[in-house]
Amino acid sequence: MDKSFAANPAYRTMQNAVAQTSIDDIALDRDVVTSTDPTVSHLLDDWKATSQKQSGRCWLFAGLNLLRAGAMDKMNVADFEFSQNHVMYWDKLERANYFLEAVIDTSDRDADDRTVAFLLQEVAGDGGQWNMFTALVRKHGLVPKSVMPETESSSATRRMNAILRNVLRQGARDVRALRGSGVDAQRDEKARVLDVVHRVLRIHLGTPPTRFLWQWKDKDREFHRAGEMTPQEFAAEYVTIPYEDYVCLVNDPRESSPYGRTFTVDYLGNVVGGEPVTYLNVESDLMKKLAMDTVVGGEPVWFGCDVGQMMRRDLGIWDAKLFDYQSVYDTRFDLGKADRLVFHESLMTHAMLFTGVDVVDGAPRKWRVENSWGDETADKGFYTMNDSWFDEYVFEIAARKSALPAELRAALDTEPIVLPAWDPMGSLAR
Repeated sequence: MDKSFAANPAYRTMQNAVAQTSIDDIALDRDVVTSTDPTVSHLLDDWKATSQKQSGRCWLFAGLNLLRAGAMDKMNVADFEFSQNHVMYWDKLERANYFLEAVIDTSDRDADDRTVAFLLQEVAGDGGQWNMFTALVRKHGLVPKSVMPETESSSATRRMNAILRNVLRQGARDVRALRGSGVDAQRDEKARVLDVVHRVLRIHLGTPPTRFLWQWKDKDREFHRAGEMTPQEFAAEYVTIPYEDYVCLVNDPRESSPYGRTFTVDYLGNVVGGEPVTYLNVESDLMKKLAMDTVVGGEPVWFGCDVGQMMRRDLGIWDAKLFDYQSVYDTRFDLGKADRLVFHESLMTHAMLFTGVDVVDGAPRKWRVENSWGDETADKGFYTMNDSWFDEYVFEIAARKSALPAELRAALDTEPIVLPAWDPMGSLAR
């Protein structure tokens, strides 16, 4: 191997180059960069990009960004944000309860059982899924960002999450130890642990409002006062998109995952008794057409993807062939989407919003994406995704049931296939 490497001038040239320069700067395909611009034929966004900062709340930001478009229209304002801190507070508390119920349910298994070990590993994370977002809005409502603003811990969750993990793993130990005393005793202990979780969340995130006064001045400088409202009343008044009509479509091309079937993942959720996380598996072309038609029709689209693949953050570009690693390393990189799932090379990691699409001859050429990484990169926080990337790395979208073909609407009523807790389709957008 040493002789082979030394005998090839191209290898030695690459070694010299990579010693001084980032590999992605060397592998970057300039043809892709120069042929990609941010303009699109159908553009929805005329608002500022948001920032999740040092947290894993992209799924909440993407969901709230979807809902805020209609709220801004209804209030006739140029800029508005729902409180991301408010929704995260309730997710953390609900998720702690969901986790401890799962601990009770699996307390007859050994601690090194694969499901139990997975539950203990994933506890107190920030990530989530579409159904988990809607479960929170349905139960706890929404408030303006001004009513429950960001705190240091909502913007940088690492230390708070470490404390929550400690509290919940300790609680898991104590709840499991009471298995012989019965479920009632375990739930009494669960209540004690949740009281501590509640205390931690109040200290780090603040107190969520039960009622608040809402008033504002619109783009025409006209003053409005809605009066006192609860979070549920505020959501009912200013959420104009019928999110209850939405379903989560996924593209899982593995042989074990038939198209036209519904799936769920064991122990994936956040609200006990809430709507389960359910996916309908469809082909990528259909998912793409539904997303395109929705944006052309004037509505953004929530989607989940493997964000770090073939992505240049400073340029704000995704393309399936953005980096020519094959030429740099003189080897093939030929895992397809299904193989990347099977061999742990890819999974859904991030949720964002389609706010534009460039349509040529009835087909999408590229997509405009509202990210939640602030406005310092890309086109002031809005990124460009070439259509080649959609097929390879977009895994799911939220779409209206009414937009589905009749046979797929019927498939939503079938009993879902249950995937194990550790399946890659149970990954959380962070």
